[in-house]
Amino acid sequence: MMKTFLLNSVISLASVGAVHAQDLSREVINNADLSSFSSEISKESAPNDQPDPVTIYLQVLLDRAGASPGVIDGLDGANVRKAISGFEMLQGLPVDGKLDADVVARLSDDKGVVGPYIISPDDGDDIVAEIPKDYAEQAKMTHLGYTSIAEKLAERFHMDVDLMYALNPTAQFVPGETLSVAVIGAPRTGNVKRIEAHRKAGELVAYDANDKVLAIYPATIGSEDNPSPSGKHKVNGVARNPPYVYNPKINFQQGKNKTKLTLPSGPNNPVGTVWIDLSEPTYGIHGTPEPSLIDKAGSHGCVRLTNWDVEELSSMVKPGVIVEFDQ
Repeated sequence: MMKTFLLNSVISLASVGAVHAQDLSREVINNADLSSFSSEISKESAPNDQPDPVTIYLQVLLDRAGASPGVIDGLDGANVRKAISGFEMLQGLPVDGKLDADVVARLSDDKGVVGPYIISPDDGDDIVAEIPKDYAEQAKMTHLGYTSIAEKLAERFHMDVDLMYALNPTAQFVPGETLSVAVIGAPRTGNVKRIEAHRKAGELVAYDANDKVLAIYPATIGSEDNPSPSGKHKVNGVARNPPYVYNPKINFQQGKNKTKLTLPSGPNNPVGTVWIDLSEPTYGIHGTPEPSLIDKAGSHGCVRLTNWDVEELSSMVKPGVIVEFDQ
């Protein structure tokens, strides 16, 4: 009897898993129907939620249109809704964050959102075994690179690494292998005249000289313990692939580290691949080693974007650009 009960339980659980599992094949995602996406504001997806083909489809289209959803993960939540609102701003539409027929019509195109990518031999270069949490150990390394080909390619295609694995469940991530990846567009171009950093909304909006929105990014802007600066500041300059100088006397204390440390550059550096220096000392707009946490975990007062978003923004800013913080 006990064996029968256990067997039935296993079958029951497997059936539940099958019901909740999503078909994440290229064909299913590329033929997703945006009209099935709920127009109601939903609560932030839980970490264990399964990626949804319609949400993946929507996130890729928003990313290509210049309204960044942050990391493409297939999960509905605040960053998706902010990206819809951002697209409405870019298009001059009434801003309500809802995926109505007009938004769908303007977003839609005839290009697939998931396509093939063949792993090249170069994709295996510059991979490190691991990134220790302790800054003192990171300071001993020569480069804070990616820890796997999957992580490297996920970031290249603006994807969460978990979604990369979900789209390619049997992949070994070796050169010559064909993967399914997000089909992203070219980076935005233009000249940013001013930037608004909306702390409560968790959003960065870039404008041109005609006060037209150029790009919108979800952002982590300070925290309760380490608030961002207020008022207007200027961009001093841009550093790409910067080292990170940790100084507990003027910043914060990480672990038991009480002395100044210089951490090497790399995408898993605490400030990611770009540092946009601001006129307010010690503050900047920068990348992150954890793109999935954008606007979901606080920063140490700075403005944190995904590496790909800050790389795009950095190509459009020059010294003197005004950054205004709205508390």
